[in-house]
Amino acid sequence: MSRGRRYEEPKLNLKKVFAVILAIVVVIMSIFMINGILRKDKEQGKIASKDYAVIYQDNKWGVIDSNGTIIIDPGYEEMITIPNSKNDVFLCIYDVNYETGTYKTKVLNSKNQEIYTQYEQIEAISNKDANNNIWYEENVLKAKKDGKYGVIDLNGKELTPFQFDEIITIDGMKGIIKVVKDGKMGIINHEGKEILPTQFLEITNLGKESKDGFIVKSEAGKYGIIDYSNTILLEAKYDEIAKIYGNEMYVVKQAGKQILVKKDGTEVLSTGFDEIKEILKNADNGIIYLANGKYGVMKTTGEVTIAPEYEQLKEAKSGLLLTKQNGKYGVIDLEKTVKVEPIYTALSYHEKADLYIAEKADYTNDIIDHTFAVRQSGILIDINDEKGYLEIKQGEEYKYYNFKFEEKNMTEIKVGNTLFKSKQEGKYGFVDKTGKVVVDYQYDDVTEQNSYGYAGVKKDGKWGSIDKNGNIIQEPTYNLDDYLKIDFIGRWHLGKDINMNYYNQL
Repeated sequence: MSRGRRYEEPKLNLKKVFAVILAIVVVIMSIFMINGILRKDKEQGKIASKDYAVIYQDNKWGVIDSNGTIIIDPGYEEMITIPNSKNDVFLCIYDVNYETGTYKTKVLNSKNQEIYTQYEQIEAISNKDANNNIWYEENVLKAKKDGKYGVIDLNGKELTPFQFDEIITIDGMKGIIKVVKDGKMGIINHEGKEILPTQFLEITNLGKESKDGFIVKSEAGKYGIIDYSNTILLEAKYDEIAKIYGNEMYVVKQAGKQILVKKDGTEVLSTGFDEIKEILKNADNGIIYLANGKYGVMKTTGEVTIAPEYEQLKEAKSGLLLTKQNGKYGVIDLEKTVKVEPIYTALSYHEKADLYIAEKADYTNDIIDHTFAVRQSGILIDINDEKGYLEIKQGEEYKYYNFKFEEKNMTEIKVGNTLFKSKQEGKYGFVDKTGKVVVDYQYDDVTEQNSYGYAGVKKDGKWGSIDKNGNIIQEPTYNLDDYLKIDFIGRWHLGKDINMNYYNQL
């Protein structure tokens, strides 16, 4: 039937009606089947959309997808940057001149096509965490046009005018971008919206989140604090401002001396200490201070409630302090009552789980609850805030507990996995959710299935990989004794430097 032909039958053609109805039913059934397959694949841990990862082979860099298929052949001298693993936006650097520090950039997609060619230069906006691990803003890029910088999203939409001399970040702050124009700094967010105008000599973070505000340096060379809505929290009249705050009080420095002030500038405390280290959560409890190299606690009235005799004090939660004495860590309250004996080599408080993680001399951990009872011991592998569980190696077994210390099966924790490691008579294999053996007990060691659907398997000292169905993808031939983490995408293995987050083949 050609396009545009008219039907002239005087009555319904029942065969055609039935055919159309049947076709519609088939389409509807197909939709339900596809949705069911997608839902089933999701439940079984299959990645609905491809992820991408950087690879390194023969001293060159490329890109693979979550199936281990090469997307960009490893042919680049410099490491390729993937700002967001779920987007096929790959940033490449080439023609690098190390003497002059010049280089060229281009952006490729998953078809190896160059995109965003209208710009002179495009780069990821890099940042780093407290441990100096590098990460990137996931949804925006820094682009250069006519000698000036602007911000675009991963689809190429321009989010800002191209008017900046530089675009940088504030360490550890996601979605907060510092821009420089005519020697002055301002702040925009990841959508390109102006947060602070470009009128400051310096801008840095006050706390860990943007809502805590920013320390700014005025044109007069003095420091103040401005919040996310560009409201002045503390007038810019101080020589320095420390990243210490709480209860609408801040720690400033004038004439070389620290002072505790209110947001209106009223002085609260200025003597009795060498340095203020922390403002306690309860305003009545005051501050942690340093005097003669030792830590103590002082109220804002100047009354000393804990004499400076500790090597370290840090508030865990209101009224409780982590301590260090004679090189060992414990917990006390504000009356100096010992809650956890100072016997540990390290100690931290996990706020969301409301528990303490203590490390012993043999590098094992005691997990201590809010009543200060040791609830579990072993080697802490992971605390997952999102799913609310602890992974602890106890002896040769890996066990999982929720934040109430109830033991959980891996099937309850990794609900998207299709395989779960199991051990019998000293050998490892894999079972499905019902406990049915999928991979025989033949391996000396294995890893749990990762987010890509692969698991590592070890035999005779060598590592290989299997897929989500238990099929061998890489025979155990890799010696990974010097690797910090065992993780596969197909035949590709995570590199030695896990902070660089690339995969290679040995």
